[in-house]
Amino acid sequence: MNESLLWQIRYFVYNHFADTTLPPSIEDTASHFNISNEQASALYKELHNRHAFFLGSETLTIRMANPFSGIPTDFKVNANGKTYYANCAWDMLGIPVALHMDAIIEAICTESNDAVRIKIINGQISASQIDYVTLSDSEGSLPPTSETLRSAQSDMLFVHFPLPFSRWYDDLTFT
Repeated sequence: MNESLLWQIRYFVYNHFADTTLPPSIEDTASHFNISNEQASALYKELHNRHAFFLGSETLTIRMANPFSGIPTDFKVNANGKTYYANCAWDMLGIPVALHMDAIIEAICTESNDAVRIKIINGQISASQIDYVTLSDSEGSLPPTSETLRSAQSDMLFVHFPLPFSRWYDDLTFT
């Protein structure tokens, strides 16, 4: 396997997301690198196996190239006149970092279905409407209610990971 080409394709995928908000298809990648669709497919599978990005179940469509989502989600990041989708609360904060730009994030709290709006300006976070994203990281115990969070610390954002990092790839689309 051509290691150099493998990582060039990864770089291309991320640039494609940044430029278009969408993942490139196998055909886009094959055409860009002047390789066959079969070669591009094999390289996509290898990048998936190395967790460089995540392919959809039974497909060669890029579902996730963290922090970017290849499908619409409840985590929208508006930056540079474009709307990107993030895979989760963590990734919605990663998109402005990856793009090196200010952003307005519109998300839906997983637990309460409340709308969350977060501005990233010059690398600083400011939240409005509701001051949390999801809930604190506490595996195995029930988190506090959203009412408790609102009254407890109005200037903090909380992110909840339902699984520890070591288990994320057990079911990445759930995590």
